[in-house]
Amino acid sequence: MNDNIKIYEPSNRNKGFFSLIREMFSDLFISRDLAYRLFIRDKKAEYRQSIFGILWAFFTPLATTVTWIFLSSSGAVKIEGTNIPYPVFVFLGTMLWSSFVESLTMPLQQTQSTKEILAKVNFPKESILLSGFYKIIFNTVIKVALIAAILLFYGIKVDSGVFLFPFILLLMLFFGYSIGLLLTPIGMLYKDIGRGIPLVASFAMYLSPVVYKGGGTGKLARIIELNPMTPLINSCRNLLTGEYLDNPFYLLIILIVSLLLFCIGWLFYRIAIPVIIERM
Repeated sequence: MNDNIKIYEPSNRNKGFFSLIREMFSDLFISRDLAYRLFIRDKKAEYRQSIFGILWAFFTPLATTVTWIFLSSSGAVKIEGTNIPYPVFVFLGTMLWSSFVESLTMPLQQTQSTKEILAKVNFPKESILLSGFYKIIFNTVIKVALIAAILLFYGIKVDSGVFLFPFILLLMLFFGYSIGLLLTPIGMLYKDIGRGIPLVASFAMYLSPVVYKGGGTGKLARIIELNPMTPLINSCRNLLTGEYLDNPFYLLIILIVSLLLFCIGWLFYRIAIPVIIERM
C-alpha cells in the first residue's frame, strides 16, 4: 500500500511570506496578455448599444465645469485668485478629479464585473487589477487630449515643466488606485462601500482645489492645505499652465504612502478575494 498521501489545501494558506510575494509578481508578469484581453472585452461591452460611447466619460466633468462657470459669471459665486481664465481652471480641475475618482473606484468595479468568472475559473487575479489600470490609462489619455485642445484654444503657454506632468498625473492615479485596492475586499463583502465611495468623493471634491483655489485662513483652508489631493491637483494644473510643482516634499510623502498602501492592498486582495468568492 502506498503511504505517500498528498494533501491539497487552499492556495496561500501554507506559503511563506516571501514565497507569496514572489508568486504575486510572477502572476502579475504572466497575466499581461489576459489583462489586455479583459480590457478589450470590457471596452467593447461598455460602448455596445451606446450612441455617445466614450463621450460619457466627459459628461460629468463637463457638466460640473459648465455649472461653475455659470455660477461664477452670474456673480452667484465669486472666484478670484486664478492665474488662468476661470473656465480653463475649473475644466482642468474637474477633469483631473474625475480621473482620480475613476482610479479610486476601478479596482472594486473591475472585481465585481468579473465575479462570476472568478467563481468558475482559476486564473491570476492580478489580470483583473491590470486590466482595470489599462482602462484608467485609456480614459485618462483621451481626457488629456481634450485638455490639450482647451489649452490651445485659450492660448495657454506651457514650458519645459510640462514634461513632469505625466509623472504627477500617474502619481495621482496610483494614489487613488492604491486606496481603491485596499477597499476592494471589504467592498466585495459590503455593498455600502461601493455606494459610499462616490458620495464621499462628491463631498471631498469641495475640500480640494478643483473649482476654486486653495489658500486663505480658517479651518476649511487648513483642511484643504492638508488634503493630499491639493498638491496633486495644483501641481498637475500648474505644470500645464507654465507654473511649478506645488509642495514637492508633500508629493514625495504621497508617493511613499501610495507605495505602502498599494503593497498592503495587493497582499490583502491576493489573500482575501479567493476566500470571499468561495463564500459568496
